[in-house]
Amino acid sequence: MIAGIIGATGYAGAELTRLLSRHSEVKKLVLSSVSFEGQKIEDIYPGFLERISGTLLKAEDVIAASDVVFSALPHAVGEKFAALCMEKGIHYIDLSADFRFDDDEAVYSAWYGKPYQFPECHKKSIYGLPELNRKKIKELSAKEPVIIGNPGCYPTGASLGIFPAIAKKLAGSDPIIINAVTGISGGGREPSQVFHYCECADSISPYKVASHRHSPEIMRNLAAMVKTIDFNATAPKIIFTPHLAPINRGILSTIYIPLSDQYRIKRESSITGVMPTGVMPPSKETENKTSEIRELYADFYKGEPFVRVLPSGLTAATNRVRQSNFCDISVHVDINTGVLIIITAIDNMVKGAAGQAVQNMNIIFGFDEKTGLENIPILF
Repeated sequence: MIAGIIGATGYAGAELTRLLSRHSEVKKLVLSSVSFEGQKIEDIYPGFLERISGTLLKAEDVIAASDVVFSALPHAVGEKFAALCMEKGIHYIDLSADFRFDDDEAVYSAWYGKPYQFPECHKKSIYGLPELNRKKIKELSAKEPVIIGNPGCYPTGASLGIFPAIAKKLAGSDPIIINAVTGISGGGREPSQVFHYCECADSISPYKVASHRHSPEIMRNLAAMVKTIDFNATAPKIIFTPHLAPINRGILSTIYIPLSDQYRIKRESSITGVMPTGVMPPSKETENKTSEIRELYADFYKGEPFVRVLPSGLTAATNRVRQSNFCDISVHVDINTGVLIIITAIDNMVKGAAGQAVQNMNIIFGFDEKTGLENIPILF
């Protein structure tokens, strides 16, 4: 198989190049870059020296030479290349937001400020979160060339943390709060003031509060999960606040899910049997309820190759998923508020971008889903 990458010199494109260069089913890579056309990829990323080599071509030349095309271009840039791939009968995996909303042009244009340039392409697009749409990806790609809208990094970590709570009817009716922290690689390779060392070092800061573009994507994912349980049900609302941290890689999402009455713990003193007025410490009941919910999460993700529900005593952390395609999930219960606290960790460049794109390619072509993604997370 020949795999093409358009936008190979951005962070996600370079990570795709690294992952696909070691993929057992990919015999050749062809690469494109508008900014560095005609140069060699190893001159842009010297870490590839003596391991990965290739001249950066025009996008059209990459499409002409490829069996599958990945696009790591900015939003609202790659639709024309998707259209060309459909014309040539080539699967197209897009890492921008252009195909994350299927044919819902109204939502896309409201949040990204542009209408669809090729509306017909969106009828062939599939939202590429495997844990949600694996069956659909397999079925449709077996019939005709498809466009995969690779999920955003924040929606991946948040959605995977919330899905079991919806599917197992753990969530109550109150809004779900998502506080997520990302590394600076999420801002891309293009220099900007906010990512200068003096601006982001030694500081954690929220940004795009109540206005981040990933909010509607998360909401669509939760709505899709709700429909698998009860077509007439309504998805819970969310409050999503992203934060920037001075780390290179990773997204840590702390998710607060108000529990339904069935899963709330009755707060009473084990000594007096009276409802306490102060803050209660963790108890045996808390441990039992947490263990029960953890088992529900583990059951929901049974057989998923890249979701790890952590055992008791471990809390998800970005350093334990670095350079891997894993999403780690830890489960916690706050007895005092009846809130389920889910913490998820992913590498934003792998499960949040390039790794998930490779996972989607594996599904499309019927490869083992783990092929090219077997990395054990690096330790430090």
